[in-house]
Amino acid sequence: MTTRQTIVPHLWFDKEAKAAAELYASVFPNSKVTNVTTIHGTPSGDSDIVAFEVWGQKFAAISAGPIFKLNPSVSFIVNFDPSREPNAVALLDEAWNKLSDGGMALMPLGKYPFSEHYGWIQDKFGVSWQLMLTNPDGEERPPIVPSMMFVGDNCGRAEEAIQYYVSVFANAKQGNIVKYPPGMEPDQAGSVMFADFRLEDLWLAAMDSAHEHRFAFNEAVSFMVYCDTQAEIDHYWDKLSAVPEAEQCGWLKDKFGLSWQIVPRAMDEMMKNGTPEQIERVTKAFMQMKKFDLAALNGAYEG
Repeated sequence: MTTRQTIVPHLWFDKEAKAAAELYASVFPNSKVTNVTTIHGTPSGDSDIVAFEVWGQKFAAISAGPIFKLNPSVSFIVNFDPSREPNAVALLDEAWNKLSDGGMALMPLGKYPFSEHYGWIQDKFGVSWQLMLTNPDGEERPPIVPSMMFVGDNCGRAEEAIQYYVSVFANAKQGNIVKYPPGMEPDQAGSVMFADFRLEDLWLAAMDSAHEHRFAFNEAVSFMVYCDTQAEIDHYWDKLSAVPEAEQCGWLKDKFGLSWQIVPRAMDEMMKNGTPEQIERVTKAFMQMKKFDLAALNGAYEG
């Protein structure tokens, strides 16, 4: 059964979206590529739009040219929970080995204060994964949790960001929060070492890091928010958009520099089920838009 998700992580690739999705479908349990659609006439030429699932969590990806480069500012925590998976350690090691092929370890696989068995790997496509043997005594979390790292000018704002996001989404809550103690310089005591929170049906994590990082949030990882009505589209657009020049084709940037896509759920159906002519008309219509106009997209689809 495919669940209906409101928020879906979206990955931007140069031309590897399909190959990446196929790799992740082979690495993790309960994972598969669910749809590939090619759209024509974008600024990048022909673009593959790929829908896939990683351990039951929906993802989307696009091959749209080398405009944005993936980096570890948004990574994906993968919880290997022994109470859920009896062979959790073996599964984790196998995933680590497969993702290491052509990839780069950001934190080597080993024992850490927060996990008996953990490693942070950037795969050959640039996507970062934190593979973690989870303590089953804690409150259960899903296998996949996107994690944001607040660095540079954003460092120290993780807690503010969580409160902000929880206020924007009606169905949301804060989870755990662990703060840095004194003596962890350059990280400031009281800033966020780890926190998690839920927006709709998606658990996310956030942390501050005062170490020098040569990366920041960009459009390579964004979060798609599916909306049923124009009123919902308007709500998220008004609450989240903070960078007018970043508004394009349903994309926006919030005040922390994180990218979101506010999309009508109906558009997915149009792109999956439409005739080539219908898809072309819808693509042409949305290319002209900043915030999506649901009525105009329906009009283009109907012709």
